[in-house]
Amino acid sequence: MTWTDEFLNGWRGVREPAKTLTFGFAAACLAAGTALRFGLSLLRPDLPFTPYVPAVVMVTMLGGVRVGAATALAGAVFGYALHFGPAPAGGAKLALAGIYLATCAMFIWGIQHYRAIAARHRAVTDRQVAEEGYRKLVVEELQHRLRNKASTIHAVARQALLEYPEAWERIDGRIRALSAADSLIARADARGSPLRDLLVSELEPYGHVRYTLNGDPILLPAKLAVSLALIFHELATNAAKYGSFAASSGLLNVSWRLDGDRLRIAWDETEGPPVHPPARSGFGTQLLTSALRAYDGGAELQFLSTGLRCTINCRIPADAA
Repeated sequence: MTWTDEFLNGWRGVREPAKTLTFGFAAACLAAGTALRFGLSLLRPDLPFTPYVPAVVMVTMLGGVRVGAATALAGAVFGYALHFGPAPAGGAKLALAGIYLATCAMFIWGIQHYRAIAARHRAVTDRQVAEEGYRKLVVEELQHRLRNKASTIHAVARQALLEYPEAWERIDGRIRALSAADSLIARADARGSPLRDLLVSELEPYGHVRYTLNGDPILLPAKLAVSLALIFHELATNAAKYGSFAASSGLLNVSWRLDGDRLRIAWDETEGPPVHPPARSGFGTQLLTSALRAYDGGAELQFLSTGLRCTINCRIPADAA
């Protein structure tokens, strides 16, 4: 380590510099103080100790209490013993020396107090950085294991439902929707998922020219993002089977807005085949009506001549917002 690095580390309070550097710096500061005192003596010869105060401050900031106190005592000796012009009387000079030492003591105490606080803050910061690195490592490992478990569950379900292709088709898409939502949440550092990214991940397989998205950027909390991912998957699947994505000219527009803590999403399908209410309530319909109850919300379906319209509303928790 060079002397420059030693000096910077000591000045920042990272570690004590080498004694050679510390005492060399103290000697240089005392020499500079003596030169300053000589210059000031041409105007004010009655200031034998004042020029050494900056030297004490500088040395204490570099080397700490001990070398600062030694510099203060050396300055007192130089100020008392060296004479540049007329000097104050003996008693006055002793009084000035006492004031000088008291002033240096206050400076040394203040600097040491600051260095102690800075050292504690640095230790806390280093510990937090280490804990954050460990947390990220653990989260990445958990995400890796969850992806492996999801792949295993997907494979086991597929093998078990080989003889039931219709059931497998329904389960397969929902598992994939959950995996996509988990991936988006992981990329957002587990805080949640952007609403637009959630929609794009579900609608992109149908072609980006088949849909439009309109709304301000909104970061959904993790649990709400998972619920909405399942809802978007059901709506997109139905649109591919019976709605706007089932026709070459069909279009979908999804818009949203945030009113206070209420999120409102409009899913509008147009130019598709005529849609009709289902004859019976299946899993998809039940999911639309129940998935958002925990967020004081729900989904309302309208089967119009122009296509399906679904209005989704829910509350975004204040702590998540």
